[in-house]
Amino acid sequence: MQPQTVVPPVTVTHERTFPAPSTVSEQAQAWLAVDGGELSYPAAGDAEAWLAMAEQANRSTAQRFPVSALPVTVEDLDVDGVTVYAARPDGVERNADEPVFLWMHPGGLLVGGGDACRTTTARTAASTGMLVWGVDYRLPPLHPYPAALDDAIAVYRRAVVDRDPSRVFLGGDSAGGNIAAALLLRAKDAGLPMPAALVLNTPQVDLTEAGDTFRTLAGVDNVLRSLRATNALYAAGADLRDPYLSPVLGELSGFPPTFLRSGTRDLFLSNTVRMHRKLRSAGVEAELHVFEAMPHGGFGGDSPEDREAAAEQRRFLNKHGLDNHGLGEHRARATTGREDGAS
Repeated sequence: MQPQTVVPPVTVTHERTFPAPSTVSEQAQAWLAVDGGELSYPAAGDAEAWLAMAEQANRSTAQRFPVSALPVTVEDLDVDGVTVYAARPDGVERNADEPVFLWMHPGGLLVGGGDACRTTTARTAASTGMLVWGVDYRLPPLHPYPAALDDAIAVYRRAVVDRDPSRVFLGGDSAGGNIAAALLLRAKDAGLPMPAALVLNTPQVDLTEAGDTFRTLAGVDNVLRSLRATNALYAAGADLRDPYLSPVLGELSGFPPTFLRSGTRDLFLSNTVRMHRKLRSAGVEAELHVFEAMPHGGFGGDSPEDREAAAEQRRFLNKHGLDNHGLGEHRARATTGREDGAS
């Protein structure tokens, strides 16, 4: 009797591909063709490697988007011990009573500080057409939570003392959205007044990454992957479910009118829609803008979709008080619709 040949089972894998749809602009299609690739992280305890990683990313951002190319002047400030970059678009005159947009930079709660923060603050000022204060909040591994939030609340406290709160606007992109939303939770707890409005562009508001799109859009978003490693580094052992770390889990009643933006390929789409629903349930006026095929952070800043998103944000800010301060005409002539696309 011949021995029976055992044939191992054949495993068939199907590579998922996501071609750019014809429903978006040529610039957007080109952006979707770029593969962001996987990112490997250092060992949790290797502080030098984390710092080197952050330095390289920050240097790259500052080199790609030089401030000198923008019609913006940037002044370095020390606001109660926190470094702030005050970016003023050309043509916006100094006024003791002028509005200010406090802006929290992106970067996955790890990168985006220093010259990168100066650069992205200038881009935000060019996009909004108003004075922007970019908060260079401290970051891990040297300064984990709550250092960033401490810095943000210090600058916010100063802003609402120096100005009527109706002249203070607050916002953040991605990780900056986490800081901005957590700042308002902390401001409420401290009895501080709310700003005129809040802007959350694809915000990182749930560090537990519990939302649906962390699974359904994994590998679909060509810009962003899971940030669990950086979330853990930032939290430094604190409970990720704490609302100061994951603001979508907080009590949002009393928040100001809020603008939220995401895209159908954005890994943080669940973050954004859950935050929108939570705000609405708390009785807060909230607008949600979801763009076709847009990955995390937009299409690089130069597409018609990016310009439309920037125009929607300007319209929202105008609606909630900016035009009352004489900036509408200048803002309508904003020279760029660019927004930073970092996480």
